[in-house]
Amino acid sequence: MPETIPADSVGLIKPQTMHFDQPLELECGRALASCDLVYETYGQLNAARSNAVLICHALSGHHHAAGYHSMDDKRPGWWDNCIGPGKAIDTNRFFVVSINNIGGCHGSTGPSSINPESGQPWGPDFPMVTVKDWVNSQARLADRLGIKRWAAVIGGSLGGMQAMQWAIDYPDRVAHAGVIASAPKLSAQNIAFNEVARQAILTDPNFHGGRYYLHDTYPRQGLILARMVGHITYLSDDAMRAKFGRDLRSGRFHFGFDVEFQVESYLRHQGETFSRNFDANTYLLMTKALDYYDPARYFDNSLVKALEATTCKFLVISFTTDWRFSPSRSEEIVNALVEVGRDVSYAEIDTDKGHDAFLVKIPEYLKLFGAYMHRVANEAETH
Repeated sequence: MPETIPADSVGLIKPQTMHFDQPLELECGRALASCDLVYETYGQLNAARSNAVLICHALSGHHHAAGYHSMDDKRPGWWDNCIGPGKAIDTNRFFVVSINNIGGCHGSTGPSSINPESGQPWGPDFPMVTVKDWVNSQARLADRLGIKRWAAVIGGSLGGMQAMQWAIDYPDRVAHAGVIASAPKLSAQNIAFNEVARQAILTDPNFHGGRYYLHDTYPRQGLILARMVGHITYLSDDAMRAKFGRDLRSGRFHFGFDVEFQVESYLRHQGETFSRNFDANTYLLMTKALDYYDPARYFDNSLVKALEATTCKFLVISFTTDWRFSPSRSEEIVNALVEVGRDVSYAEIDTDKGHDAFLVKIPEYLKLFGAYMHRVANEAETH
């Protein structure tokens, strides 16, 4: 926990909840009669309401992107490296909104919320949600906050997909889109990793068909395995070699199946921690939203045609050792944007940190990101 709040932190933050009574129509053909969205804000909205930035989270993310909820917090929000006074997303210049998506498990309406029709947790009855659904719900929040146009919509991984979808679905409401460590759609390999993770959860004896809330339990082992599989794909081989190598916990082999290598200990710890803090039904929903994402399918399976509707400027960033969403996937986006004549800035950052690099304090990355956002802030201040 911090002894004192760092000077470049947004400080102590209190989450907010916005309730919506009007039905939210979903791509799956169902609707949520009402819903809650939990979000946080950092910085001040200017008089022209032109300096608002939306932060979209990735698969296991949430609204708490920066600062601290209390002095007892062990660490700040998940993107604190990038959000705060003087940081890449400078809260002295921007009004930042970070949201927990529908279907989440950190306060927004999701599977662990109470279904008003049954009085029980939604569980497996919660409707399937997609990136388009999230963007539509985020637009409703923007309306409530009086934000007609975002200075930028930014996200990494699944968050980057949301930024891209914003640019496609609401072209007049986005000035800049930041698409970081992302892809225009998942590869078959990525869908396969997600399916392995889902099966680990679905086959856990404590899953109870998704109604584990009623049994006062949860699929702990399934969540641990799902997170372990996912975490392996978020790191690069170089990063794992540098961090763990083949180091043994006790310095010798025990010739058994208990934890012997440091990397095994790390993965089990990550899985155990995650299983205590994330809802299994939400994990299933989020991975499916990833699988379904493909904006080109609405435009004759052409990414170029999908991006023709956009009018904003783009920042696209990839990382050399990201094999989950490799640089070639970002280049697909960039090439399509160039073909339709959009203003796009692209950088491939050389790092050994893998897919998780977008969360890490990498000097070259933060310097480039900050320079681009300085440009965004200048534009916002002249409107």
